[in-house]
Amino acid sequence: MGLAAYACHRTPTGNLPQLRKAAQGCRWHTAEMLSTIDTSIIIAYMIFMIAIGLYASRKQDSIEDFFIAGGNVGTFSIACLWLASWVGGAAIVGGTSKVYSLGISGGWYIICMAIGCLLFGLFFAVRVKRWGKEKNLLTYPDLIESNYDGRTRIVATITTALAFIGFAAGQLAAAGVILSALLGWDYSLALLAASGIIILYTATGGFLAVTYTDWVQFTLLFVGIVFVGIPVAIANGGTWEALTTQLPDSHYDPIGWGLPTMLALVVSISLSFFVAMDSYTRMFAAKNEQVAYRGTLWAVLFLLPLAVGAVWLGMTAAILYPEVENSQNILTIMVLDIFPVGLKGLMLVGILAALMSTADICILTAAANGSRDIYQRFINPDVTQRKIFQLSIGLSVIVGAAAAFMAWQMQDIVEILLVAFTINSAALFVPTIAIVVLKSPSKEAAFWSITLSLTTVTGWYAASALELAPLFSIDPLWPGLFVSLAVFVLVDFLGSRTPASGLSRSLED
Repeated sequence: MGLAAYACHRTPTGNLPQLRKAAQGCRWHTAEMLSTIDTSIIIAYMIFMIAIGLYASRKQDSIEDFFIAGGNVGTFSIACLWLASWVGGAAIVGGTSKVYSLGISGGWYIICMAIGCLLFGLFFAVRVKRWGKEKNLLTYPDLIESNYDGRTRIVATITTALAFIGFAAGQLAAAGVILSALLGWDYSLALLAASGIIILYTATGGFLAVTYTDWVQFTLLFVGIVFVGIPVAIANGGTWEALTTQLPDSHYDPIGWGLPTMLALVVSISLSFFVAMDSYTRMFAAKNEQVAYRGTLWAVLFLLPLAVGAVWLGMTAAILYPEVENSQNILTIMVLDIFPVGLKGLMLVGILAALMSTADICILTAAANGSRDIYQRFINPDVTQRKIFQLSIGLSVIVGAAAAFMAWQMQDIVEILLVAFTINSAALFVPTIAIVVLKSPSKEAAFWSITLSLTTVTGWYAASALELAPLFSIDPLWPGLFVSLAVFVLVDFLGSRTPASGLSRSLED
């Protein structure tokens, strides 16, 4: 569909046949449907994000401030950080699109996030905060090296960086598509603008800027989807009666997305919570163990209404616009068509916030991989705080630019993110869990488990793209996990076991 989206002249509320006919027969440039007020709200929001980044940059005195906000973040902020970074383009824009196409099973993406967040909160949040405090950890590879060794840290860093550049690229691609539709800009220009704004406030303000902006972004997203989106959808034909009587039965199939895909989703997303570097960064940033625990569980409670909202909006859109060319734009189409002036701008800002808030933490995470986990650890251990701080800012710009380039090349949001989830979870989950369940996990086992699993996943994706054999149609998550577990067990229990540093022994419960 390009930069234009299907939309329609308003027809009388409740006249669903006319709505369908109008949706199929009218194509507008979405930029023409935005009032001056709505456009002003969007532009003001972007300027506000930059101002927050510049403000936060003046409150940072150390690298700890830049990466974990000084370890002094409260419960509500922890919840906002979880939601603002995980509930991004795939969860809201992509999730609503999946519901529009597949029905209620499209909401499974957000439910998977709630499951993963709940498991992490119950079993890992307190542990991670304790580890960070006792060992002065700032990043996930810090944790890996404290239990294994330097070369395992390197392969874990490579895995994390690849995944988080992919995460950021998916969000920037979605932001570019939506911004181009909203303002009528060319996709490349819209992507450049969105990327520039996100990179600027992230690079200048660091984790503190991410925290401040995520308060705003989460509030806009939650209010827009739950308290504004659902009522507006109901008022324009998306009543419970309409949803249950005017959609095909297939839209109510709980496994309509496909059981193999849904199973791979819940496993890869849930495991990713335990190995995603930003999960550890949030816990290290919490004021104390209870804040880490409560903030994570609060995020689970906030996720459930968002899942309901995404499903309701997607199902309503399926009634109002049954034949849209590009379902990726369905939420934007719906907002532009049925939301009133003012609320339209706020809702669109909420959608952009969902995208930007995920991209910023991903950029910051990958920058930390370069400055803290590679440069300071292996190249210049005696680097000054000022130098590492400046390097972190520069790497944030480089990482953001790399992600933007990927977004320029690839625009399939959900596919990009699922690749990143698979790389992260398949390669890192087994060695991470071993820290908790084994008294002296093997360094050799961890190194080869991560290395061979990462090689398997990337090679499997390449073979699948080249269609080398029917075997490679299997989701790469499964062979990646199998290789990781098999190699770890084989080397750890059948090979010579070299004791690790003992962090896991000292933290036995």
